[in-house]
Amino acid sequence: MTAVRYWALVPAAGIGRRMGAAIPKQYLLLAGRPVIAHTLETLLHHPGLAGVVVAIGAEDEWWPEVAAGLGADKPLHVVTGGAERCHSVCRGLDALRGLAAPDDWVLVHDAARPCLGVADLERLMVTLADDAVGGLLAVPVRDTLKQADSAGRIATTVDRTALWHALTPQMFRLGLLHAALRAALARGLLVTDEAAAMESAGFAPRLVEGRADNLKITRPEDLALAEFYLSRAAAIT
Repeated sequence: MTAVRYWALVPAAGIGRRMGAAIPKQYLLLAGRPVIAHTLETLLHHPGLAGVVVAIGAEDEWWPEVAAGLGADKPLHVVTGGAERCHSVCRGLDALRGLAAPDDWVLVHDAARPCLGVADLERLMVTLADDAVGGLLAVPVRDTLKQADSAGRIATTVDRTALWHALTPQMFRLGLLHAALRAALARGLLVTDEAAAMESAGFAPRLVEGRADNLKITRPEDLALAEFYLSRAAAIT
């Protein structure tokens, strides 16, 4: 019986409009290197992953320089992404179907999350290894949440007791995730993460608590915070 393998998939075709930068946010410099370089090296150097697939934009002019500077310990496959994140993930899964078995695990990770800790990555893989569905890294919501009305005033305070903030990686079986995402797209659902695709197919993904410093670069101030987290991690190791 062939052993189940683990693969990483990184959608990186977005442009990050909220950053207001001249280039896509995954290529902004963070501690002297592009954001995506930090993200990919964590995955490429992990011994438990069989390979990595990256989905880039059709007119991406920055990727070749990044790829040339990566120290890849395993295969790195590149595909052309789509208009939305879900389209890019779907194309990455299409490529993986030629490399992996349907029961292999796929860990989808945001290109703009450069601070993923190895301990969190391993906790996700170990916790979900025998799970029937799969799941994702997440952190419990800590702040008080307000729901706004159409005038921008508070309509209600939301009970945060059972609320979690979704992170990545999100880990699911290749066959199940591909089918769920294809079905969601066929119904016109532009799901914003893989868990939502699985939910739409009737599954209940498992929440695996991770660290809040696994932040996503979304706004300019996030770069300084990410650099602090990376420098702290480097000092510990």
